Amino acid sequence: MLARVVESIYWMARYLERAEDMARLINVNAHLIMDLPKGVSLGWEPLVDITGSKEAYLQGSDSFEEKLVLKYLIADKKNASSMISNLEAARENARTIRDVIPRECWEEINRLHLYAKENLNMGLSKRSRHSYLREIIRSNQSIVGLLAGSMNQDAGYLFLKLGRNLERADMTTRFIDVRTQSLFDIDQDTNLKAFDNIQWMNILKSLTGYQMYRREMQVGIRHSKVLWFLFMSKVFPRSVFCCISEMKRCIEKLPNHQRSYDAVNLLSQMLLSADLKVLNHEKLHDLIDDVQLKTADIHIALDRTYFLSNSSNEVISS
Repeated sequence: MLARVVESIYWMARYLERAEDMARLINVNAHLIMDLPKGVSLGWEPLVDITGSKEAYLQGSDSFEEKLVLKYLIADKKNASSMISNLEAARENARTIRDVIPRECWEEINRLHLYAKENLNMGLSKRSRHSYLREIIRSNQSIVGLLAGSMNQDAGYLFLKLGRNLERADMTTRFIDVRTQSLFDIDQDTNLKAFDNIQWMNILKSLTGYQMYRREMQVGIRHSKVLWFLFMSKVFPRSVFCCISEMKRCIEKLPNHQRSYDAVNLLSQMLLSADLKVLNHEKLHDLIDDVQLKTADIHIALDRTYFLSNSSNEVISS
């Protein structure tokens, strides 16, 4: 399998995951705003922070009004983090590898892209936003299921899982970092203390983890337990540690994997040595910065080993 093929599969998986995560974030944030009392307002600015594109956003507008932020995050083609941009990029990568992925998957990716583009007004409308975003999420989940159930479990599938899990780990840390800033502030305000559970629950729901948290942890919403679950759970598929462990298993099956394996193992060991119980927001932010840097190192190791240096050669026969 050629390096350009596995690279396209890898990025297709990442772009699809980004689009789905964006849909989840917008949907849950809208519900959170309605659940919080009048004295507590988180607004839409945190979602721009999560994407890491605040500086670019401010070049076009200094207002974080709901309609402007939603247009930027859903429909702005100049914003590489927008849902439409990611779906277009996923479709383009899928188009170049149609002979590698199941035909049904290509058709579903193409259909999803067309649906998202043709129904943008639904996504920007309060009345129809929920159903629009729910369809984006549902279609992404269908694609994941089709790929898992019908794609050859070869080198291409390994890179598909690597791309998906790397993106998930990165998005989980971004969301925790931005959302926990307001949560630690609430911890210091006794008047708002009663509402911190709503926001911790929101973090879990944004990652589709609330029910799984209750099942695994067997306790109510406690911030130390939520942090442990999202960072260290070995069974929740969106926890950072679970994503890293899945990447490690994939990399072990690839040739010439030592550099990539070392990068993943370094992140795994750092997580295992972290004491999440004693973290204030500053220390948590530092930990997340380290995780994101090491996540970037994993991508660089994969890129230099399998994508660039082997651009015209066979990568693997698994």
